[in-house]
Amino acid sequence: MRNRLIATFILVISCAFSSFAQSTEIQAATENGKALWESSVDFHQMKFQGLEREYYVYKPAGLADNAPLVLVLHGYGGKAKGYFPEMLDCAQKNGFAVVIPQGAPDNKPKPGWIVGYPSQEGVKTDDVAFVSKLVLKVCKDYKLDKKNIFVTGMSNGGEMCYILACLKPDLFNAFAPISGLQMEWAYRKFSAKKPVPIMELHGTEDTTSRWEGDPENKYGWGKYLAVPLAVSNWASINRCTHEITTELPLLTPESNRVILHRYMGGTNGCEVRLYEIVGGKHRRHLGDLDTPGEIWNFFKMYLK
Repeated sequence: MRNRLIATFILVISCAFSSFAQSTEIQAATENGKALWESSVDFHQMKFQGLEREYYVYKPAGLADNAPLVLVLHGYGGKAKGYFPEMLDCAQKNGFAVVIPQGAPDNKPKPGWIVGYPSQEGVKTDDVAFVSKLVLKVCKDYKLDKKNIFVTGMSNGGEMCYILACLKPDLFNAFAPISGLQMEWAYRKFSAKKPVPIMELHGTEDTTSRWEGDPENKYGWGKYLAVPLAVSNWASINRCTHEITTELPLLTPESNRVILHRYMGGTNGCEVRLYEIVGGKHRRHLGDLDTPGEIWNFFKMYLK
């Protein structure tokens, strides 16, 4: 009995220490990313369709030429400046550059990406053309590899990821929407040109971008597909043959459970992933898993 109590005590202490270490790691990544934003990010402007579009570039010190580039798209009403510092920390550790553009205002006016919300009706801004031109310009200006460009985005930026996956599969190697949706109009209008690797991170209790979808536009963002349906559609496009489901270890005792669905056997190795954050809300899920690390680990599978 005494030995069992000692073993239980050691296990509890070990779990507590692991939780503290993980929390410390998350905080360190955030603080380092914020420091990089302050010291190492370049601000630029580019005229496009009569608008001065702003964007920020982070190229880690000492990064070799022809390194990969990750495009990061903020959410609706968001700001590029200071956004997603943890991704900069990940870029520094793993050797890739980051470009974060500022979305243009819509009719409200709120900045974002034109993906067909009711508030964006009649807006002529062509964000597909803008971000496509932008990443090629950044690759040229910073001597990065235009054959290794990836894109991730949160919420409204995630919706843009889905559109880019349909329209620009030859420009971007892989796509990682976070709490993003596949809009119904885009699902019906666009046919994917070819299979692409795509992963989605999404909370089941997200009340902004709802897990169950909104087929009747009850919530004002326009009609959109249920998250599992949108992901399974991409698994079908990629001709995936089977699914492997695993539950990831809890990041901390306070974290939500994360169930990883991997749709495998796709054409040219194009995998589809769904990170189901059980009970997760509308966020980047940094408290539930190493979001930038998971994204980069997926992207680097598709380096050319």
